[in-house]
Amino acid sequence: MSRPVEIVHVDLGTRAYDVEIGEGLIEAAGARIAPHLARPRVAVVTDANVAALHLDALQDALAREGIAMTALALPAGEATKGWSEFARCVEWLLAEQVERRDVVVALGGGVIGDLVGFAAAVLRRGVRFVQVPTSLLAQVDSSVGGKTGINTPQGKNLVGAFHQPSLVLADTSALSTLTARDFLAGYGEVVKYGLLGDAEFFGWLETNGPALAAGDGAARIHAVRRSVEMKAEIVARDETEQGDRALLNLGHTFCHALEAATGYSDRLLHGEGVAIGCALAFDLSARLGLCSQEEPSRVRAHLAAMGMKRDLADIPGNLPDSGRLIDLMGQDKKVVDGRLRFILARGIGAAFVTDEVPADVLKTVLDEALAARSAPSLP
Repeated sequence: MSRPVEIVHVDLGTRAYDVEIGEGLIEAAGARIAPHLARPRVAVVTDANVAALHLDALQDALAREGIAMTALALPAGEATKGWSEFARCVEWLLAEQVERRDVVVALGGGVIGDLVGFAAAVLRRGVRFVQVPTSLLAQVDSSVGGKTGINTPQGKNLVGAFHQPSLVLADTSALSTLTARDFLAGYGEVVKYGLLGDAEFFGWLETNGPALAAGDGAARIHAVRRSVEMKAEIVARDETEQGDRALLNLGHTFCHALEAATGYSDRLLHGEGVAIGCALAFDLSARLGLCSQEEPSRVRAHLAAMGMKRDLADIPGNLPDSGRLIDLMGQDKKVVDGRLRFILARGIGAAFVTDEVPADVLKTVLDEALAARSAPSLP
């Protein structure tokens, strides 16, 4: 008996595609990818960890439909998302004689999806690709919307392209293979959607988040679907981030600076940085009188209930001072005419974009967050 599949349509005219969400989609991937193929072969790029867990199942699914598969497994981790592994990926795809009409499959989390999507964007000036996201972060965020890219020493995702996938297969059963830390890091992006535009969804998360983290399959499908719906609606209005799409970066201006400050290492996972960044964005909003003081407290209370990082004090090791963090924010892609743009909020579910943040207020918020790292803990 086939399992139910939720479908969210990303309405982008000739570049429109479906995001399929449900359990067992990797096992059914052959039948779902086959209609997109001009010839029965695909090139799959994954990472070593994901390959060990899911590559055989994907190969079997493709083989049942008579589709040949060749695969490259890159090293796991954020460090892969740079020039050297990107070049290795492109050169491998060329060596495999991937043609313009072929399909490349990105099997993995956000690192693989971003890197492989960028490789597909530039290979032969653009080949099609399919996202098979295996992490919660990738399923709810990075696999949808066509943002692809790599990191550089100057900052995160500063080199890339908008290149929409032809199909996204979000197999929620793959989430059971994640570590608790990786799952909760992805949950940081789920929380973001409630905070930026759907207070009712945030309330649902407050009630259902613990069950979702504990493995409730129906709750996981609902959370992924609602997150993807929200992203799809925003992307359809603003594909290349000229306006509304910047809302999806709630928490990310802080997050990207913190990721750079920690060397894109395991000290801080992207979704952890997003969660901390969302809390800081609400602190800044409250300090500017945009929302009540209770709102950042409510955000932190939910993150705490989920056992998540929520403060700079939760990041191990040293951090630079507020001045250096603000300098790192200056590399953010949202900077316009040298002015930092922030996503702030008038309340939970009511985010907006602004470049009118006084530098002294920003510095004060960061100084206080940094000071809390060295403050003695209460017994």
